[in-house]
Amino acid sequence: MNFSYWETKTWFSNLDYCIVGSGITGLNCALDLKKHFPKARILVLESGFLPNGASTKNAGFACFGSLSEIRDDLQSHSEEEVVELVKKRLRGLKLLRQNLGDANIGYKEYGGYELFTNEDQALYEECFSEMPRVNTLLESVFGEKVFSKEKIVFGFRNIQKKLIYNQFEGQLDTGKMMQNLLRKVQSAGVKILNTISVEEFSENGNSVKIKTDKGEFSAKKLLIATNGFAGKLGIEKVKPARAQVLITKPIKDLEIKGTFHLDKGFYYFRNIDDRILLGGGRNLDFKAEETTEMAQTKLIQDRLEEMLKTTILPEVQFEIDHRWSGIMGVGKQKKPIVKQLSENIYCGVRLGGMGVAIGSLVGKELSELVK
Repeated sequence: MNFSYWETKTWFSNLDYCIVGSGITGLNCALDLKKHFPKARILVLESGFLPNGASTKNAGFACFGSLSEIRDDLQSHSEEEVVELVKKRLRGLKLLRQNLGDANIGYKEYGGYELFTNEDQALYEECFSEMPRVNTLLESVFGEKVFSKEKIVFGFRNIQKKLIYNQFEGQLDTGKMMQNLLRKVQSAGVKILNTISVEEFSENGNSVKIKTDKGEFSAKKLLIATNGFAGKLGIEKVKPARAQVLITKPIKDLEIKGTFHLDKGFYYFRNIDDRILLGGGRNLDFKAEETTEMAQTKLIQDRLEEMLKTTILPEVQFEIDHRWSGIMGVGKQKKPIVKQLSENIYCGVRLGGMGVAIGSLVGKELSELVK
């Protein structure tokens, strides 16, 4: 350890809470702890120079699940569990908007659409037949019908003639959201250190000894909010899931507006700054995408470009401006893991690709475990 006296005194001494991960969950956990314990010394550790994982890399969908996703959930969860999942996502989005304000996250509620390819005839028919049941289930949450049948708009090609419209779905600017969340947390007096990785930890009486690649120190409580990287810290029920994304250069007179889902949500796209952002394709090779490596593959990137050319922008000239990937945390169940692991160690992970929707709420729930 090579910390100076000043570094030790200012950043690493008498820590009440150490939070691993400066994404949506970790920062909201810190914010809620500071709200209830204003004098608490809180340190957030982040392995990346920006919040790593998915918080600054997601597509900015303020959504709670497409009809086909909810239909799939009903095959592995009870109706009560599915309704509770949707409620949790809505509460999380509401908390995010309350904490930061719509202007500070670039929130727009243009609605969401689910498209079906011509090859997806069976899924197309099954979803429309299930729509009344799902609308009835969710009416208790929204007070009115969520999903409706609409004609194809925006000039898409090679898809079914009807699509499913969701009037409640929104979108946001991920960069604005995280910039303003970081600013709010730091203004509250929480210290954040970047490019520091936790290697291991152990309980030592009434504290937790934390070993990092920069040195060792202790805190009274350790809270893990690393989501897709949780497996590296011994939380076995969370698997990483890489999501690959690309974005076009600005397109003149772009008319597409809203959030769009294809193939049970495995593909998704939206408008942003006169561009089209498109991501997905994990289902082309689940095993290869079960990784924490921030990279792109030719298989998926080629499929995304093909989808732009043949379905989304069939008669529009476009250029790809940028490509990237993010890491989600998934598991056999959609319900997040928010639990006490031992006397002084807690976790809030496995957000299942719904980090924007539920990250704020999971962070708050994580903080409530130690109150």
